[in-house]
Amino acid sequence: MAKADAGADRDDGSDDVTRVDHLMDGLRAFGANCTEFTRRFATWLGLHSTDAAALVEILYAEDKGTPLSPARLSERVSLSSGATAILLKRLEQAGHIVRTRESTDRRVVTLRSSPAIRPRAEAFFGPYAERMAQTMSAYSTQEIQRFEDFIGRLRSTMDALLADEYRDGGPAE
Repeated sequence: MAKADAGADRDDGSDDVTRVDHLMDGLRAFGANCTEFTRRFATWLGLHSTDAAALVEILYAEDKGTPLSPARLSERVSLSSGATAILLKRLEQAGHIVRTRESTDRRVVTLRSSPAIRPRAEAFFGPYAERMAQTMSAYSTQEIQRFEDFIGRLRSTMDALLADEYRDGGPAE
């Protein structure tokens, strides 16, 4: 993988390059840890990791007040609509989700977690949420805002790369 080249042409830039490399290493490790939490959640519930990832997306969207449609879930977990339909059927049969029709347009399906799964998800992710909140409480509101801005810019950059240069699976040639 390419190393960051911020400040690479300056004699005094080696510390900047090292910092950026360390930051990128930390972000990669954090992402891997998030994936590992989802994998362990899957094991804990006896689910396939893709099913657990979908369930986590449904729970997260609900928590944010923006429940998902099957199409939006399909985008979030990078599955075809057919594969998503099969996944949703498994989650519904396992009693982990319910499909509702909350829109005035009765064709629109909304995905919700079942009442039975929410306490289990809270039991699993509760310690994670508590530790993350404890860790972040060491930072000021202004620092958290800067982190939010930074992560938002990184996310926008990655979204644009995936939509443009990597839309066909690899970098555009």
